Amino acid sequence: MAERSTAAVDVADNSGDQPLAAAAAKATADGVDTQDGRAADEPMPEPDGERPPAATTAAPELHSGHKLARRYRLEECVTRLDGFSSWRAMDEKLRRAVGVHLLPADHPRARSVLAAARSSALLGDPRFVQVLDAVEENDLVYVVHEWLPDATELTAVLASGPLEPHEAYQLVSQVSQAMAAAHREGLAHLRLTPSAILRTSTGQYRIRGLAVNAALRGITSDTPQRTDTEAIGALLYASLTQRWPYEDDAYGLTGLPKGVGLIPPDQVRAGVHRGLGELAMRALANDGATASRQEPACTTPEELAKAVAAIPRIRPPEPAFTAPPEYQRTTYQQGSYGRPPTHPGGGVTRPVALPPPSPLQSRTGRVLKWGVAALLIAALGLGSWQLAGSLLDQANDDSGGDTSTSQSDTTNDAPKPAKESKALDIKGAFVFGRSAIKPEDAGNAVDGNPNTAWRTWEFYTHANFGNMSKHSEGSGIVVDLGSPREVTGLEVDLYGTGHTIDVRAAPASASKPESLDDFTQKLTKPEESGSQLKVPLDTPIQTRYVLIHISKLPPDSAGNYRGGIRDIRVLGRDG
Repeated sequence: MAERSTAAVDVADNSGDQPLAAAAAKATADGVDTQDGRAADEPMPEPDGERPPAATTAAPELHSGHKLARRYRLEECVTRLDGFSSWRAMDEKLRRAVGVHLLPADHPRARSVLAAARSSALLGDPRFVQVLDAVEENDLVYVVHEWLPDATELTAVLASGPLEPHEAYQLVSQVSQAMAAAHREGLAHLRLTPSAILRTSTGQYRIRGLAVNAALRGITSDTPQRTDTEAIGALLYASLTQRWPYEDDAYGLTGLPKGVGLIPPDQVRAGVHRGLGELAMRALANDGATASRQEPACTTPEELAKAVAAIPRIRPPEPAFTAPPEYQRTTYQQGSYGRPPTHPGGGVTRPVALPPPSPLQSRTGRVLKWGVAALLIAALGLGSWQLAGSLLDQANDDSGGDTSTSQSDTTNDAPKPAKESKALDIKGAFVFGRSAIKPEDAGNAVDGNPNTAWRTWEFYTHANFGNMSKHSEGSGIVVDLGSPREVTGLEVDLYGTGHTIDVRAAPASASKPESLDDFTQKLTKPEESGSQLKVPLDTPIQTRYVLIHISKLPPDSAGNYRGGIRDIRVLGRDG
């Protein structure tokens, strides 16, 4: 008997509706991107160029500020496609952010979405992003789910490079075990893409959209376990090689060369862990690949989880410690004369072969040493007494006052050495622009963590912000130093290359600048940049607010436009 996915639940027995038609489910990006926003005013295409047939029912015309059940306040539309929309919202009862999928009650997939959401909610597995509510009310159907502000999409993680073996092992182990548990309860995902996998700040992986994302798109499969297993294999392959295991580019990853078929990961990138590479090939054997070493293919998440458990455990990399500087003995150390050097822990370091004793260690030598020491002490005492007398005579001599003043002035006029620049403490950050883009993520640009970032939405028509009325002044991040400081330079890590960017600063007296006119100190001219921007200042400035201003976004692999900032460091001097 052929397997049937419950991601698009057949509700004919309950509502009289016919089962959903099966749709070809080629691995695509998670279009229901509610964790990482998209621009709501542009249609969002499928990354592989395919779109399911558009629904005949229009998406509900809602707006920011609208409340559902007098509890969920809609704040930002992140997806609008095929008659449904997805929002970031605020649960005013529990004071927490949530995600909401919305579609009309007469939408042809509304009943399936409700059934899939309720089935997913019953699973209660913490490895999945939890469905919190599924309601039909006032001609609307909406599904409320968790929102994880501290989590990062696997898409963003892979943008900076492939995972090291221990991290890739954790990914495939956690995801395969979670999907095995879901399939035991009759639930499938069918859209396991890099954007459906979230890595939390604690290193755990969470899966979002179980059953619901496929139901929203009308995707079904006669072999859901094989579909999900192959998707996990593709995630592992991409994590090991930073390449997508198909010919088409997707999710910001380059596909394999055309015409060569699916090749093992270690032929794509040197140094790939052998056991993990074989696992990826065994999971991807569903697409016609030959399993490594003639091992049987993994056709279910359960089989894949067992295969992961069978390989030797991969240990995490050893933490890299910087060796302390070598201990330097000074020429004079009080209380240690004539004793062997000791370490801070109290142990005595003894040389292997002791040198012959010095002639001064004899009895005559010791007498000579004490005599020389006594003469030195007497000479120092006499010199100090003469110096003190000379200073007293100068202080009491009225005619010498001008000379003293002249000497003091000469000393004060001597140039003081400039203090070295260092990274200044950043007290806060906020998003610049008349219509702020993802203001809740502004702190990611100044947290010192290269794995987090503030990123814009994806725009599908314009790269230049000046062509959009809401963002005519551009966007970017304003850094707040807490008080006016002496700034000597900046270092900025950008999310990709190709931004048109400039740096400006507000006057030291500014309270909270909001427009470009408020940033009167132009530190750089607008120009296209690479992935890093360094701004040394020949003349330090005094300011509290520094703006990293983006006026044009770089294109991505799909031809859309998106940018962002990973980290900002402001250099300056204290005092």
